Amino acid sequence: MAQIVLKNIRKSFGAVEVIRGVDLEIRSGEFMVFVGPSGCGKSTLLRLMAGLEDISSGDMMFDGERVNALAPSKRGIAMVFQSYALYPHMTVYENMAFGMQLAKSDADAVKTRVEAAADMLQITPYLKRLPKQLSGGQRQRVAIGRAIVRDPRVFLFDEPLSNLDAALRVATRLEIAKLHHAMNTATMVYVTHDQVEAMTLADRICVLRDGLVEQVGTPLELYENPQSLFVAGFIGSPKMNFLTGAHAARYRAETIGIRPEHLVLGTGDEAWTGTVVHSENLGSDTFVYIDIGAEEPLNMREDGTTRHKPGDTLSVKPLEGRVHRFDTAGKPIAG
Repeated sequence: MAQIVLKNIRKSFGAVEVIRGVDLEIRSGEFMVFVGPSGCGKSTLLRLMAGLEDISSGDMMFDGERVNALAPSKRGIAMVFQSYALYPHMTVYENMAFGMQLAKSDADAVKTRVEAAADMLQITPYLKRLPKQLSGGQRQRVAIGRAIVRDPRVFLFDEPLSNLDAALRVATRLEIAKLHHAMNTATMVYVTHDQVEAMTLADRICVLRDGLVEQVGTPLELYENPQSLFVAGFIGSPKMNFLTGAHAARYRAETIGIRPEHLVLGTGDEAWTGTVVHSENLGSDTFVYIDIGAEEPLNMREDGTTRHKPGDTLSVKPLEGRVHRFDTAGKPIAG
């Protein structure tokens, strides 16, 4: 278990500053997820923690110890990549045991740790197989198992599920969640661009933008109380509806935001009337897109049994207290 503290961390590649002064505390035993658009610096920040990149300035602290110049092998970290990075000529057992054998660990200890990790990840039947004989999901579980065997104080995950198809992503995400519960003494830092992964796995989420921390909080805090227009639009799938101009002026704001599930059919002063342009039925939910003359159609979530056809006229309004108001700087307006 390790507490990680970043103090004014900066990283430049030549003249390009990628990380522009990050201050962040990751608590011992916490599952922290980094999210943000491509190029925001989330993977670079993870590599700085791992020691795979040098910090340009600032301090990186593990349990109060400055680790800026500490070699990756001395930090007590294990990293899981999206590309699995398994040795193709080694069996699953040999891949998982390699790190401990390199450290000249006792053979019985290696066997015990590998078998325990394989059992935890349900890959015991595959220990004698080569990576090419496994599915993508099984290979990723082997890569995770190799990290577990090292008994690190910090797990670093760099988009580990991005190469898997949808069904395998769900299954492997569940394995990672179970791993976090089973190994609650290890600190985990996870980079993803996937909203569902972030919301379902994280104890807290750190939203990054242009090399800076935009907001840190629990998934529910970020979803219900975004502290900027950027976070409001980035967290949540499908994304929040935004309205400007006269629609926002009614609420004394530059921009207002309403999530699809907070729109309902209704009339009155707060209602907007428009034409259905598209309807997506997903079985459990139906998402209805309504043109009310704004820049983009409003997206309203309804029950999956709902049927609306393009061309239908609908009046919708936000639920009371569910309108997010933002000023000209994109910051929330209180009250």
